[in-house]
Amino acid sequence: MHSPPFLLYWYLLASCYGAFRCQNTDLSSEFRMDGDYTIAGFFQMHSYSATAKPRPEVDICDSAGSVNSHGYHLFQAMRFAIEQINNSSSLLPNVTLGYEMFDTCSESANLHATLSILAPSGQHPVEVLSDFTRYQPKAVALIGPDSSQFTLTTAAILSIFLMPEISYEASNEMLSLKRTYPSFLRTIPSDRLQVEALVLLLQEFGWNWIAVVGSDDAYGRNGIKTLQEVMGKHDICAAFQGVIPAKRGTSRQELKEMVRVLLGTGVNVTIVFSNEYSAKDFFEVVGQANVTDKVWLGTEAWSLASVVWGIPGIHRIGSVIGLSVKQAKLPGLEEFESAHGTPDQPQAATCAPAPDATGSSRTDSTHQSCNRVCTSCSFQADAPQAFDIWASFNVYSAAFAVAHGLHDLLGCGMGACSKDKVYPWQLLEKIKRVNFSLQDSQVQFDASGDPLTGYDLIAWKWTGQTWAFDVIGSFLREPDRLIIAREGILWHAAGNQVPVSTCSQLCAEGEKRLQVGFHQCCFDCAACPAGTFLNSSDLYNCQPCGTDQWAPVGSEICFNRTTEFLSWDEPVSWALLAAITLLLLLLAGTAVLFAQNLPTPVVKSAGGRSCFLMLGTLICACCSLYCYFGEPTRPACLLRLPVYSISFTVCLSCIATRSFQIVCVFKLASKWPAFYGAWVRHSGPSLFIAACTATQLVVCLVSLSTSPSVPRKDYTTEDTLIILQCSEDSSSWGLLYNTLLSICCFVISYLGKDLPENYNEAKCVTFSLLINFVCFICYLATWVFYQGKYLAAITVLSNLCTLAGLFGGYFLPKGYIILFRTELNTTEHFQLSIQSYTQKKNSD
Repeated sequence: MHSPPFLLYWYLLASCYGAFRCQNTDLSSEFRMDGDYTIAGFFQMHSYSATAKPRPEVDICDSAGSVNSHGYHLFQAMRFAIEQINNSSSLLPNVTLGYEMFDTCSESANLHATLSILAPSGQHPVEVLSDFTRYQPKAVALIGPDSSQFTLTTAAILSIFLMPEISYEASNEMLSLKRTYPSFLRTIPSDRLQVEALVLLLQEFGWNWIAVVGSDDAYGRNGIKTLQEVMGKHDICAAFQGVIPAKRGTSRQELKEMVRVLLGTGVNVTIVFSNEYSAKDFFEVVGQANVTDKVWLGTEAWSLASVVWGIPGIHRIGSVIGLSVKQAKLPGLEEFESAHGTPDQPQAATCAPAPDATGSSRTDSTHQSCNRVCTSCSFQADAPQAFDIWASFNVYSAAFAVAHGLHDLLGCGMGACSKDKVYPWQLLEKIKRVNFSLQDSQVQFDASGDPLTGYDLIAWKWTGQTWAFDVIGSFLREPDRLIIAREGILWHAAGNQVPVSTCSQLCAEGEKRLQVGFHQCCFDCAACPAGTFLNSSDLYNCQPCGTDQWAPVGSEICFNRTTEFLSWDEPVSWALLAAITLLLLLLAGTAVLFAQNLPTPVVKSAGGRSCFLMLGTLICACCSLYCYFGEPTRPACLLRLPVYSISFTVCLSCIATRSFQIVCVFKLASKWPAFYGAWVRHSGPSLFIAACTATQLVVCLVSLSTSPSVPRKDYTTEDTLIILQCSEDSSSWGLLYNTLLSICCFVISYLGKDLPENYNEAKCVTFSLLINFVCFICYLATWVFYQGKYLAAITVLSNLCTLAGLFGGYFLPKGYIILFRTELNTTEHFQLSIQSYTQKKNSD
């Protein structure tokens, strides 16, 4: 059962066909030849200016003054191809191909021809069916029409029947949509490919500020639309965009105004995406405007058309570069035209009105043939130009594609063809898969029905007013690429220099674009700041470098930062390591010395066995300084500061305890005997040392738990460096505690400044603690103003000086007495010192 929309469509189509029929009963074209299988051909052999009509009549293509020689050569190319196919003994051995050709000068003539070839052979109407699988129209395939506008109509209708349609000049990219036009193929590349080639040409010469004009038809408008889409992806801007008016006469003033506005933009390069007749109208006005210094980029539709290069004075407009179909040779075509183009042949002609009985001409449609040639004909065609031959090859290859499809369908591989019924949809599947060589060219179609070919790039060349052209390059597919010989182009500019067409000069390396106005091609330049770079994929924004990278001002790349830390092999490290090792040896030697002289008064006055605790903690503190060298590790970061802080705390608390005991013996025991007794009974010194150490231990543990010291990369200190160091953010509490303990120790030692000389350590301890304070203050000042890899060396130096000061102020004098002043290391000397202190005290 037929669906209502389907029936409605076909009833409307059938009524249109009836309205377009001429009064003649014979609807066939006289451009025909009988054969076993018929191939239809649509060619525009006359030009026609459409006008409003009061009745739905088919336009008669018979104006003698509007003969299209290009269409005539294409028409003859199809006849030539059919003759060669029929003469071949291997392609279709026992099959004769026929043809029926129509002059499609207008939309109505094109639609009439389309419906005509769909009618079954010997019948006028097109049958209305719900299944066309077994439907056999008059023609098995169609070659043509030429324009995209006509082809869109024809392809939509023929797709219902899946009749193969191979166009030789329709390049609209919409026709590649197989969902909409499943039976359409072509031997000319799609406009999408043409646009890609034009954009590559613009990029080749650095032109990004251009004008675009197109014809007022499907070819021009879709070409402009595709150009806009592709140019936008490559930062190419159209300063002007216009459509060439299709109507002549009244639109001439409109065209002049369009050219005036175009020239006012100041662009030097214009793409003309137009058919040959609209291009002719446009360049006539351009010539009248005395334009002499521009570059014009043309499409294959007009770049080699004689109606354009034949315009008087066009040689003065500037440089013309265009695309053309690939060069091809078609030997024998001119001879064929000469042999088959005499006036008495039905293919050579324009129609003249037939006279009536009174001798006057009758112009009514009753006596006009539809899309045919009458018997009173005359036509003198020019010899085919290169443009005609190259386009004729597209017709020629299309005819051979149909023949190769029939060859496969009819099983002609064994030397004879079956001559079975051929349905268009069967032939379509075979044509899609053809792949053969023809005149040194490969003919095959991709999945979209487009040929796997590209374009030639041509440049106009003038010798005086004599026109010629040079092939200066080509555009190839898969991958899309442009090959061009620059030296073959003659520019209109002085010194044969390539013309410039930009809105703004290119920015220097590392400068981003700041868009000015609406067009992104107009911009100012600004250098990318430090730490950013300009990526070629985005010229309008500076991209930030990675965390481990850096870049100077105005950079196009980022550099890897250098990671730095206080390594073992640096000279400053050697010096510090030697000093630490020396101090360790002195501490160890002092411990041995004190152990050997433990019973002596000097060792006893220094604290006796507690001296070994003090020396041991100083050794531990020295050992912790080794953790500041080399690449920081987590164990080293966690241990170095707590070990130093706790060790230093133990040492300070021992000195404070020893100083306090001496002060108690000489000053407080007599005044507060109970306090001193309690201090001695309850092991006051040990408790004090343990309390101080425990407090520092708690401070260190809390600091490590809240903010553990781990290796950290410092990116802020130097732009080009990464400083690898430990994160000691909470170390200030331990340092503050040691500072308070140092002050306490200093005060206690100062109280004993007037004690016996052998017990008076105030001067030495004060000196040691002053060194500690100075080192701490210097370290803080340096830390505020400097953050680099040598901060670790400064920390080591500060701590080393503090330890050396403590050792030099407290232990070194005692070691000196033991080694070099043995007479002072006697009980008698110490008793004498105490007696002197007592006598002095009593006298006071």
